[in-house]
Amino acid sequence: MIFMLAGTSDARNLALELQSAGYAVTATVVTESAASSLAEVGLPHLVGRLTADEMASIITEQGYRLVVDASHPFAEEASKNAMAAAEQANVPYIRYERAHEHYTHPLITVVKDYEEAAHLAAEKRGVIMLTTGSKTLATFTKVLHGLDNTRVIARMLPRLDNMEKCEALGVAQRDIVAIQGPFSKELNEALFRQYDVTLMITKESGKVGSVDEKLDAALACGIETILIARPNIKYGQQYSTFEDVLQAVQNTL
Repeated sequence: MIFMLAGTSDARNLALELQSAGYAVTATVVTESAASSLAEVGLPHLVGRLTADEMASIITEQGYRLVVDASHPFAEEASKNAMAAAEQANVPYIRYERAHEHYTHPLITVVKDYEEAAHLAAEKRGVIMLTTGSKTLATFTKVLHGLDNTRVIARMLPRLDNMEKCEALGVAQRDIVAIQGPFSKELNEALFRQYDVTLMITKESGKVGSVDEKLDAALACGIETILIARPNIKYGQQYSTFEDVLQAVQNTL
């Protein structure tokens, strides 16, 4: 039995590959939307944010023999909890990490984290579109809110908790783009032009995370981009293809 951290489209597909190979997989996700996606394809799943201790208890009590972490590249806390849980439960841990993409262009500046991105944006100002989600919205509003010649457009999933967070942080309704992807290059371009965006902030989420479409659209519009690099985590046993994960699982179980 495999305990798997999922929640993204590629994680769901990997879970299906493992299931097709004859392994019993239970995927854990944070949101009801992600759970619905798993239910549609018949994957057993758990819903809710779990601590390391909670994961370890589930793994031990239900007899899981392996942890496969296919969480989002920026779900740093989830990955650290999964590694700690696997160690506590004394089971192996395997990480599936989307392949890294490397971008070099005069209009693209790579930074190490959200805080650096926020402070660099404060230097540049203008109309800033955040495409980094709601989780770190406060990091940006704390630095950018109230600056002269600065408008922050928050693009995020159309969820009630996201709208409540925007209200609490002082993001006006006119500055919220509540929409769910995937986004084509053309749709990204249209949004950038509609809001007269001068700076876009995004994460290096990999090709599956549609970062290419955002960057291509920004470059086509002549817009500067701040690209946040992935967290530097030492995962141990790490693979970037389904084939390598399947082989590692076969070798482990």
